[in-house]
Amino acid sequence: MVASNSVVPRGRAHRSTLPDVRTLTPAELADHTARIGEQGYTIVPDAIEPDLVEEIDRELHRLEGELGTLPATNDFEGSQTVRIYNLLVHGRPFERIPTHPNVLPVVESVLDDGCLISSLSSIAICAGETPQPIHADDQLMPIPKPHPPTVCNTMWAITDFTEANGATRVIPGSHLADASPDYGTHYDSIPADMERGSVLVWHGSLWHGGGANTTDQRRIGVAMNYCAGYIRQQENQQLGIPREIAAGFTERLQRLCGYSVYYGLIGHIDKRDPIELLRGERPHGMVWDGL
Repeated sequence: MVASNSVVPRGRAHRSTLPDVRTLTPAELADHTARIGEQGYTIVPDAIEPDLVEEIDRELHRLEGELGTLPATNDFEGSQTVRIYNLLVHGRPFERIPTHPNVLPVVESVLDDGCLISSLSSIAICAGETPQPIHADDQLMPIPKPHPPTVCNTMWAITDFTEANGATRVIPGSHLADASPDYGTHYDSIPADMERGSVLVWHGSLWHGGGANTTDQRRIGVAMNYCAGYIRQQENQQLGIPREIAAGFTERLQRLCGYSVYYGLIGHIDKRDPIELLRGERPHGMVWDGL
């Protein structure tokens, strides 16, 4: 594994307001892709529009009250951590997350453009939370390591992420290990500090975990997770999202949810692309038709 004492800074000095957001250049995209290949993760600073960050923050606060969401009772989800799952059923602001132009291209460069939404949830680490056990997001997949990426996940910073408030902890280079970590074992790691509006993107084999929150403030993030088009999604998007809601999504979002066929074969319904059934379109050909 590659050892390091601190996360390479990719932002600027702390400031009180969020800057305007610009789209990643091809050179920046290539740089982030290379970092993921070498270190297993990258941080995209100032990736998200300030108005979207603020709207997500407000909506999460509203949802927590409406849903009566409480912390779990296990050490993985956290006894002082509030999580809201299946966010795509809860309104337009969350629909902007999976297809964001400063994040999705980075994910597609790790997987490909046939990738799928694996899950979309919020994670609010509250005061007094202890460190989450170090793990890999592809740890339950029974395939030898290291292997090509099957999972690529992202964490959106809705608040600043610091070592004190529970920033995600990472072990650089661990995505190249020949095994997953032993759950519950201590491993030396470093905090992925980042400012509000930034996004952490990592290879699914990277060893990582949520940090401890020793402050009196919440660390709020959105976990926007993706998987390759041939991998089963962590959350069942087709059953979890009512069809009438999915029908109102953009086509790119619909395909990310699984209304798609990977390489003209995986995911078809009686030789039809699922999006045709959702949108009432005419049939497209399957892979066999091109042979």
